[in-house]
Amino acid sequence: MRSCPSPILYRRRKTREVVVGDPARGGVIIGGDQAAVKQSMITCDTMDTEECVKQSLELAAAGCQITRITAPTVKDAANLKNIVAALRARGCLTPIVADIHFKPDAALEAARWVEMVRVNPGNYADKKKFAVREYTDEQYNAELARLEEQFTPLVLLCKKLGRALRIGTNHGSLSDRIMNRYGDTPLGMVESALEFARIARRHDYHNFKFSMKSSNPKVMIECYRLLVARLDELGPDWNYPIHLGVTEAGEGEDGRIKSAIGIGSLLCDGLGDTIRVSLTEDSPHEIAVCTDLLAQIPALTVSNYPNAAATPWPFDPFAFERRKTPEISLNEQVRCGGEQTVRVVVTRATWEKVAPNIRPKADVKPEAVYEDLNIFEIDPTKDFDLNCETQLVTVKDGIDLPAIAAFRMLAGKLKRLGRSNPILLKDCLRFESAPLEPKIALLRAAVVIGSLLADGIGDAILVRGESGAGQSLRLAYNILQAAGCRSFKTDYVACPSCGRTLFNLQTVTASIKERTQHLKGVKIAIMGCIVNGPGEMADADFGYVGGAPNKINLYVGKNPVKFNIPETEAVDRLVDLIQEHGKWVEPELVPAAPRAAAG
Repeated sequence: MRSCPSPILYRRRKTREVVVGDPARGGVIIGGDQAAVKQSMITCDTMDTEECVKQSLELAAAGCQITRITAPTVKDAANLKNIVAALRARGCLTPIVADIHFKPDAALEAARWVEMVRVNPGNYADKKKFAVREYTDEQYNAELARLEEQFTPLVLLCKKLGRALRIGTNHGSLSDRIMNRYGDTPLGMVESALEFARIARRHDYHNFKFSMKSSNPKVMIECYRLLVARLDELGPDWNYPIHLGVTEAGEGEDGRIKSAIGIGSLLCDGLGDTIRVSLTEDSPHEIAVCTDLLAQIPALTVSNYPNAAATPWPFDPFAFERRKTPEISLNEQVRCGGEQTVRVVVTRATWEKVAPNIRPKADVKPEAVYEDLNIFEIDPTKDFDLNCETQLVTVKDGIDLPAIAAFRMLAGKLKRLGRSNPILLKDCLRFESAPLEPKIALLRAAVVIGSLLADGIGDAILVRGESGAGQSLRLAYNILQAAGCRSFKTDYVACPSCGRTLFNLQTVTASIKERTQHLKGVKIAIMGCIVNGPGEMADADFGYVGGAPNKINLYVGKNPVKFNIPETEAVDRLVDLIQEHGKWVEPELVPAAPRAAAG
């Protein structure tokens, strides 16, 4: 079972075409030979027609090709008629997707007015209670019959009106039925989506796509790979398009890195027909990152290479496991490989610039200098011999392969030789004639190194595509944090906001970060509503969730512990909760730099 034909060569997955709207009147075709489509979501109340139109026009101007609008109630869904009419009157033909979660009736109303309806299998016909029970086969089949009864009317209406569907599972909102049979696993996410797809197919309806979203890039990558492999296993007519996204990625550099790891690695595998970069920022920012990310894929992949087919698969694409290596010394202070964390290496030029400014207890610091390492640089396109497994290895600069393919080939050939040498990853093997823009250097490094780390490959990393010394060091650590390999700062899971959000996510996220960003190793989830909140917070330490207008619920893990706290007090109460659970430390006071003497 494979999710793509080769770990080395780029082959775009062939899918059937799904039509979203009328292509002759601004509609979009996804899948087939079409380029990947960029989409985003507006963030305002769906009953505020004027603001919905304004934000939708701003997204269209930014290059958004599909716009999503939440419809939490039948009343909201009915107002989509007014929103769409106003957009079309303004000359905006961008297809609209209604985002549906708990209300099948809202989905039926929305399908009358918009080109696509997104349903979440985990809560479309299920109320999630985190109940633990054993289902007999008879009980499980009865649940499926109930699901079919709820979902079939929407399928038939979409077929009649020529609408498209997105069957979009979320890691944070799997049904109790799926959780009890498959657990909180990629397989559970895939099976949840396939339950809905089978119902659609029974009615000869095929105008749909899948999505498998998680806030954890590794989980997201595994889910999509498993989905594609299962679709291939089911038969050639299961070739439905897929939508890529890392949900609740957050904001700023961290949000872009998480999205680049998850979306970029799958694009490099040839997967993905529509994409969304979910940021806790103004929505047009998402489209700019989508555009930049898609533009990097040709430079990061290769379509033809002699003897690439002979390279063995160096990793299991469906289950993360870090490649086993012996532990070795990088220098007198630092070891890598084995059970050690993934280390950060810098060039001598970077070391000389950043070393004078590194505080003794700093979490972000170089751990080795590349030019001082005892390292064997290998051209994996040629035969090589290696007799010592404790020798650190890397790919030689300047070879005619992009970095992901080159390091996978290296790991594959080491596997064939029976060697488990630790590997130093590089974000690039060639240098551009002019330095990359920082935003492009960030995306490329995150895709390359993050993709390989998600494969389980890599014991140390070196970022050189970012020309700024301090920026390259910080970027290396941020990639390791986003990939779940190290925790050197507070980790935030923050949703991107939508019409369901019960507070200003950008403002609240900034306020929470200001109070908690010194808490190394603590994970805090900031959720605008309860749709995905409890599930996405399952691996977070604490959660801040909108429970009602101006009211906040606080969670420990996925368990709510404090309810209906006034928003004006909620950040203070979150800090109190962190203190109660022994996770709080006082922020370290950094001495101010000495002032220069007057001349």
